[in-house]
Amino acid sequence: MLIKFICAVVTRGLFILISLIGVWRVTRVKENNLYWFLTILYLPLVFEMILTLRRRKGKDYKWFSPSIFLFLLSIIPTIWILELHHQQNKSSSAKCGKLDSPESIKNIFNSMRNTTNGTEAYKFFKDSAKFLSSVCANDWILALHQILLILLIVGKWLMPIGEGVTRDQLSQLLLIFVGTAADILEFTSETLSDVKDNSPQLVYIILAVWTWSMLQFPFHLSVVNSKAGDECESQPDTLLNRHSTDFWAVVETLFIQDGPFLLVRLTVMIHFNIIHQMLVFFTIKNLLVVTLNVYRMWVIFHDYRSI
Repeated sequence: MLIKFICAVVTRGLFILISLIGVWRVTRVKENNLYWFLTILYLPLVFEMILTLRRRKGKDYKWFSPSIFLFLLSIIPTIWILELHHQQNKSSSAKCGKLDSPESIKNIFNSMRNTTNGTEAYKFFKDSAKFLSSVCANDWILALHQILLILLIVGKWLMPIGEGVTRDQLSQLLLIFVGTAADILEFTSETLSDVKDNSPQLVYIILAVWTWSMLQFPFHLSVVNSKAGDECESQPDTLLNRHSTDFWAVVETLFIQDGPFLLVRLTVMIHFNIIHQMLVFFTIKNLLVVTLNVYRMWVIFHDYRSI
């Protein structure tokens, strides 16, 4: 019980910490402390943590994760602001540092090694904040995207399992999360890099589709919607009852991820006249996934009718 309590608190604490870092970055980029009011968005996450710990002992729900949804609600506006600001100021010639450069990594480790007392610790955090402020905008945004997706997977793993969810279903869900996260990160990083200076509307389209695709993480219908054996026997043998999990998986693919990704990439190529090798490859990949899912639906209907 204590371990579940600690996991529930630590997971939500990490969610709040990343949200705070994102808001801090926005205040630095925009040079306006009024953006600290964005921290109001993670207050519902605090209330959810208190209610879940008191009423459910930290356990998550079966088909929906309120903590993940509220975390997305707190971090997505921050990423929108950073992305839009970066796209509007791409031509800025201000010197910036690379987050993954050997010199930057070496300086951080040297500072950590030399930190032995309170004064040096304060200097380390001050130097770290100064270094992070000088990091290139693109590196900052990419790091936020990566940390967000990794934390969604690790957070779901750490959170106590909801009632009615087996460990097998959780493992399947986490594997799906890994594949989904990789596709979403590839979509945002590759497609946003194709945006030209005269195409601001394309940025809004990409960010809207990205936001829509992130809704897959708080909902778990494509895995845990299947019913136990005894419960299935009491239900009528309909197509929906028999293949509910398959239907939700296809719906997520067609209408939340690969379908919208395909439309955006076709729009980029046809309307905005941006064509290159990687864009064509990922467009074909999305088209294949959509086609195979439609074929999967046809197989399900055909097999059911032939019974």
